[in-house]
Amino acid sequence: MALSRAAARGALWRLGPAALGPHRGRMELLPALGALRCQVCRSQERPLSSRATSRAFVAAVAAVARRVNARYERYLERSFPRFYVLYSTFTSGIQALFLEMKEIGRIRFRMSQQRLKVQQLPYRDMERLRQFRRDALKAIPIGIIAIPPFANFLVIVLMYFFPRQLLIRYFWTPQQQLEFLDVYDSIRRDSYPDVVQSLALAAQSLPEPQPRELLQQLCSQVQGGARPRLAQLLAVRSLFSGSPLVLNRLQVDHVRALSQVLFLTPHLPAVLLRHRLLSHILEIRHLDRALLRLGLGQLSEEELRAACYLRGLNSTHLGQGECRAWLEQWLQLSCELQASEASLLAHSMVLLSLNYSWPSE
Repeated sequence: MALSRAAARGALWRLGPAALGPHRGRMELLPALGALRCQVCRSQERPLSSRATSRAFVAAVAAVARRVNARYERYLERSFPRFYVLYSTFTSGIQALFLEMKEIGRIRFRMSQQRLKVQQLPYRDMERLRQFRRDALKAIPIGIIAIPPFANFLVIVLMYFFPRQLLIRYFWTPQQQLEFLDVYDSIRRDSYPDVVQSLALAAQSLPEPQPRELLQQLCSQVQGGARPRLAQLLAVRSLFSGSPLVLNRLQVDHVRALSQVLFLTPHLPAVLLRHRLLSHILEIRHLDRALLRLGLGQLSEEELRAACYLRGLNSTHLGQGECRAWLEQWLQLSCELQASEASLLAHSMVLLSLNYSWPSE
């Protein structure tokens, strides 16, 4: 618009003062304005055509790059099959991580616009934020190692030899995912007997005889290889909210064993251990309520297995029906308990899953 006005003023100047006469000015201006309109149209068409040309050039370059990349991948697959698996896993992991970061940004933006808390989000959004936060924390050490110049080669070597410790789940092969989940579960299951033993010892200090006997019977049943019933856990719920069994009053070794159940490091001061344990248990409790609103029937098989694994059950070698039955029992317990009874929820991760693959007595 600015170009057409400037050109029009120039045309009027060239025509002279006579063009401004009351009778003939408009008729004399018409040819000049017509020529000016053609110039303006041509000047506006040039950027459009150049933009179209640039877009076509970019599209052509992208198509050539895709063809070259496809040939390169076929060459790797034929000549270096083991390296091709790592290469394809890395490239697909980068794409998945980029999409996940975009999704996390969308969730954060919606939380900011609607002033939502994490507990008010739908189940899948809440779980995405939780998992992404854990992945980001795990990626911090490898990011620090990569800061010095020429440290990329060291990072690649470390990632190749220590994928479980240094890589996040997006860069694991399907075989590695199953293998690493079993490794992590075996590590935390080593602490399960310690949790039950610590709970049995803590039960001996309870003052009331009847609840103490119920809890001791429950611990003996689990140590004997049986699975507790939901009614048995609810019968002792009052002991975990205002007694030595509340999280803030447990012995340090007891808290360390529970921390390993939730994949938390036990090598922290007791105050931090108790704080982190309580925050993670309450986070699972919020997830349980969001999952109940969504409905178990809406979960895919992968989501169902991941939900069981988070809550203490190794679901990698269980059937889908077994996972669903266990998670239904867990949700019944979790949604029945209050926040002050978080200690029972933490112990139930062990009590409900320790003997789940064994036949119940």
